[in-house]
Order: sequence, then structure tokens, then C-alpha cells
Amino acid sequence: MQRRGFLQSLLVCAGAALWASAVFAAAPVVIDVRTPEEFAAGHVEGAMNVPYEQIGGRIAALAPGKDTPVVLYCKSGRRAGIALQTLREMGYSKVENFGGFEDARKRLAGGCSAGTNC
Repeated sequence: MQRRGFLQSLLVCAGAALWASAVFAAAPVVIDVRTPEEFAAGHVEGAMNVPYEQIGGRIAALAPGKDTPVVLYCKSGRRAGIALQTLREMGYSKVENFGGFEDARKRLAGGCSAGTNC
């Protein structure tokens, strides 16, 4: 009888862990590909700064899984587009260019993430 309760508890814990990993895995990695000076002047809350020309060498530390949702933005979307192309060539499948800083800020505040139509 005691063993059955233990197994039920184990299954509940395993289920909760799977649910939590799915919820937290869905949150995108948000990367501002502007210069450090531009980033310091203002950025999306929670974003990390990786200048677009460094994205290929630094992405593995930020998004080790190539199916990790990644959101990129810059000032106008041009540099984010270059970074997006680099990441796609590296095999990243869930990368999205959110355009300029203001557009990205609005979209992320509204709950948009990579792979959704907002």
C-alpha cells in the first residue's frame, strides 16, 4: 500500500516537472542586436545584448537548443534581419525578427513570442 502512494507521488511530481519545463521552455530568448551604447540608452526589459556581428559566436551560450524560440530586434529591423539569417544558417528554427526597438517592446508587452502571429 505504501509503495502505491509513493508511485502516485512520483508520477505527480514528474508530471509537474514536465509541465513546468514546457511552460518555461516556451519563453523566447530576447536578443537586442544593437551596439552596447544603444542598448545602454534603452532596451526591452529582459533582453540580452549581443551585437549582430557577434551573434554566431555567442548564440550557443544563450540558446543551446536549435529549437529554442529566439526574438531579435535592433533599431529598424535591418541588423536583426542579418542576425536572423545567420542563426537560420546555423540551424536555429524558431527565430523571429521583431523589427525595431519600439515595435519589439510593444509586441513583447502584448505577449507575442517567436512563432506566433501578432
